[in-house]
Amino acid sequence: MFGSLRVRNYRLFASGQVISNVGTWMQRVAQDWLVLELSGYDPVALGVAAALQFLPTLLFTLWAGVLADRHDKRRMLMVLQTGMALCALVLGVLDVSGLVALWHVYLLCFVFGMFTAADPPVRQAFVGEMVGRDRLTNAVALNSTMFNLARVVGPALAGMMIVWTGTGWVFLINAVTTVAVIVNLARMNAGELHRQPRPASRRGQLREALRYVRGRPDILTVLVMVFFVSTFAFTFFTSLAIAAANVFGRDADGYGLLSTLLAVGTLGGALLAVRRSTRRRPGMRLLVGSAFTFGVLEVVAGLMPTYLAFGLALVPVGVAMITFMNTANNTVQLATAPEMRGRVMALYMLVFVGGNPVGAPMTGWLAAEFGGRSPFVAGGAVAVLAAVVCGFVLARRGGVRMRPRVRPRRWVRRRVEPRPAPELERADAA
Repeated sequence: MFGSLRVRNYRLFASGQVISNVGTWMQRVAQDWLVLELSGYDPVALGVAAALQFLPTLLFTLWAGVLADRHDKRRMLMVLQTGMALCALVLGVLDVSGLVALWHVYLLCFVFGMFTAADPPVRQAFVGEMVGRDRLTNAVALNSTMFNLARVVGPALAGMMIVWTGTGWVFLINAVTTVAVIVNLARMNAGELHRQPRPASRRGQLREALRYVRGRPDILTVLVMVFFVSTFAFTFFTSLAIAAANVFGRDADGYGLLSTLLAVGTLGGALLAVRRSTRRRPGMRLLVGSAFTFGVLEVVAGLMPTYLAFGLALVPVGVAMITFMNTANNTVQLATAPEMRGRVMALYMLVFVGGNPVGAPMTGWLAAEFGGRSPFVAGGAVAVLAAVVCGFVLARRGGVRMRPRVRPRRWVRRRVEPRPAPELERADAA
């Protein structure tokens, strides 16, 4: 289950990520709560902050993928992580000093988003360089496990710290934890990386990646499904805070607990993904099924009558959510040629995160007009519809195919060799 940790470079990367991700999740909770406090608990303001943070994804992610294919990914990550640490430091100083205003948060959300827009495609492509193709599925699953382990710890710590010390110190802690990633990236042995020949710098490389994806219906269908599910159903950054404050009347610690319960589910789903990575490749059936299940569970969670029931319902939601995310990520990475991986993963991250400038304000508007439960019900319904439509398209194209199972002949008077039974088949995503 932990084969990728045998690679020294990946161990350094993983240990730095565990520390940094705890700080990242602490900042996520503190930022949402700070916006609610500064805006008088206005759900629309929370949606605007999320939209500003994710807007740079639409502008810079694809170009970051081009740069990732051209340049040293390790050094790029060091620069990006330094920029994120500086943003957290500035916001923390403003908050602790009592000078912070809502427009400060909006501005730093946008600047921070510029760095986070470039980070995911570079980091996703760098995973393959650290462990090679044979361990790629396992490494992606382990990344998700570490991310969600931090997601369990970070929000709970942030909720308690906000009550005790305020939001400012949470931002300062995140700035310090980011240093762990930078230090471990610097300690890596560059000679042990599985680097692919870098394409020469030339015009049209971005269009080349778009043509490549357009010619791959399997990848294109996965990207369409990811866009609709992530844009309209993965709205927990804003919807959980709104539900905690406006539906159940809870404070920051109540919001942190909801985030932690969701993270318990995502951590469990991530561990299951690590286990699956030792047995078989991800399949299209798992991708469509997990999206459908996630949508149904999100609708059920949104209808829960009490705070406790709602929180407990978030656990299976988290399992289904991370199963879908991991399966989509692995499917796209394994189906993509290595020399195109940086640009294709940039496109993947664009559709995964780029819809947030639409989804986040929509979540705030739905909550303001129809109540804090409506984002969960509407988002879950969209996820179910996307799974059904994309599953039908994949089946028509042969991406999901099933042959009827034939029962072998029973024993008769003389022994007859049974015919081989055709088994349930999956078309390889590659």
